Amino acid sequence: MIGFLRGSLVQKQPPMLVLDVNGVGYEIEAPMSTFYQLENSDDSVTILTHMHVREDAMLLFGFASESERILFKTLIKVNGVGAKMALGILSAMSVNEFCSYVDAADVTALTRIPGVGKKTAERLQIEMRDRLKPIMESGLLQYEPVSGGQTATGQKAAPILSTVQQSACDALMALGYKPPQAEKMVQSVFDESLSLEEVIKRALQGIKL
Repeated sequence: MIGFLRGSLVQKQPPMLVLDVNGVGYEIEAPMSTFYQLENSDDSVTILTHMHVREDAMLLFGFASESERILFKTLIKVNGVGAKMALGILSAMSVNEFCSYVDAADVTALTRIPGVGKKTAERLQIEMRDRLKPIMESGLLQYEPVSGGQTATGQKAAPILSTVQQSACDALMALGYKPPQAEKMVQSVFDESLSLEEVIKRALQGIKL
């Protein structure tokens, strides 16, 4: 399997990025947390990877940190949680936040993740609590408790450039949001001075508790 790739970024269209490694372009799906860290990367970058094999496809997922990759690989072992939902979780909140919510049994916070209803959130909390415990004890993952009350910035919507708006909405829909919801999220945080990655980041931050 491919453990990591090092090369030049030639395309970034969330949730997909293309990495040129010695003339070979690798298509990699990544969470928005990884895109944020790669936002200003013009030189060679290293992406930690996980190859996900299905009956109809072989998909390559990429991460900027080992903690993200560990959490992703742990999440997809949970019944009913696929790779798409796992990417949505890592895009909606940090590894630290997710682990904190699971440990605190904060099901309400978990339901704010795209595609996660109450029943799924409850299953996530129960199963991930047990799965994360040995990982935490091994030192591979650590977290600090998260306090509540983090909400949207409440910025007034501004005129949106169609290309940026559509790209941001496409990225949010790829993470599981419905088209009207994605458009509303983008409009609520948009500013013409923001990059595509920053628009998506602010839109996702707006759903946090």
